[in-house]
Amino acid sequence: MTQTHVTIREVGLRDGLQIETPIPLSAKLELLAAVAATGVREVEATAFVSPTKVPSMADAAELATHLHNYADIEFSALVASPNGAKRAVAAGLRSIEYVVAADDAFSTANVGRTSAEATAQIDEIVTIAHAAPGSPATVEVIIATAWDSPFEGPTPPRRVVEIAAAARDRGADRISIADTIGTTTPGRVTALSAQVLEVIGDLPLGAHFHNTRGAGLASAYAAVTAGVTRLDAAVGGLGGCPFAPGATGNIATEDLVYLLTDSGCTVDVDLQAAIAAAEVARSAVGHDLPGALLRAGDRIRSR
Repeated sequence: MTQTHVTIREVGLRDGLQIETPIPLSAKLELLAAVAATGVREVEATAFVSPTKVPSMADAAELATHLHNYADIEFSALVASPNGAKRAVAAGLRSIEYVVAADDAFSTANVGRTSAEATAQIDEIVTIAHAAPGSPATVEVIIATAWDSPFEGPTPPRRVVEIAAAARDRGADRISIADTIGTTTPGRVTALSAQVLEVIGDLPLGAHFHNTRGAGLASAYAAVTAGVTRLDAAVGGLGGCPFAPGATGNIATEDLVYLLTDSGCTVDVDLQAAIAAAEVARSAVGHDLPGALLRAGDRIRSR
């Protein structure tokens, strides 16, 4: 692979914590400080969603008041509705992630709307974000269950392409495709990435993988070789989806950094600092995490 710069967005504070027993804000801020020390340029900080459905995100607005302490980081927040987008913008977030599931069953379980209904709300989300007072917010449409649904099985690629095209036409600033339940494999990633890249034109394309079945890192590498230059990861492999049965941890940030840098790619995240942040994450949630480098260390230090 020719040298490629890959932007890693750290998602441990949101996606990583959403299935955990809620931890105190002080612990989140300690984790945030450790994550910031890795050199990461983009961080998914929280989610403006129903606190009854996702109790671990109930302190979203309070957490947002601390983000100004890290001026060099672009913070984003996930939203599931126009109301969530309004709350995020009011809290000062200038990067909004809006999830549209590619299948109806998961979409209904996740946000109470069909996939088509969720797609139709992209217009309103974009309008809210782009009209944010002070400076416009950007919108990234994340297409969940892009390869498989926990309820409906394999997702037709044409459905993912249709959502990507709708997001493009409705003014989204970025697109991402997400393997919500950790089932995809490199060949499928390469094929779908190529199809989505073809329809979105100059819009940046990101990808989000879970390592549930051991193929997350291989899938991430396949995405990069297909032209994707934005990847999500969580320190220690924190994460999972509370509305997708069997969905477990994200690919670990430190494992992804190890893979990419040893393969000739450049990233903004320092490996040793990422391992240290994973230790903080493990302490915060009070249990072991699946990240491989947490157990083995990197090969240079292990000699």
